[in-house]
Amino acid sequence: MPSYLTNSSRYSEWNKSVTKLEGDIALGNQIKVYGTINPEKAFPVKVVEFEPEKQMVWRSGMPFGLFQGVRTFTLASQNEGQTEFQMQECFSGLMAPLIIPSIPDLTPSFEKFAESLKTKAESTT
Repeated sequence: MPSYLTNSSRYSEWNKSVTKLEGDIALGNQIKVYGTINPEKAFPVKVVEFEPEKQMVWRSGMPFGLFQGVRTFTLASQNEGQTEFQMQECFSGLMAPLIIPSIPDLTPSFEKFAESLKTKAESTT
């Protein structure tokens, strides 16, 4: 992952979808993400996969897998030194049918994240 994708202390400087991020983004660590969608609410996630320059996975949820959210960040090298970025969020678990309807539409936040990432990446090359 590029350093700006894993530097939690500077995340909100370039990422317009996040107001604050607490904790160190590293394999096995718990972090708290504060999004612009609800700036007062912390979303605790655990970094469960971390492969530099390729993939990072954050997971949160309820005990016993009753409800789980998994956000996957993927980078893939392309021709001419370009990189393709993908971010996906999947929800699962027995409680998912009850909880998912209460989750706000994350599409605008994801789009803001992607735009912010593109701007940051292009300004550092």
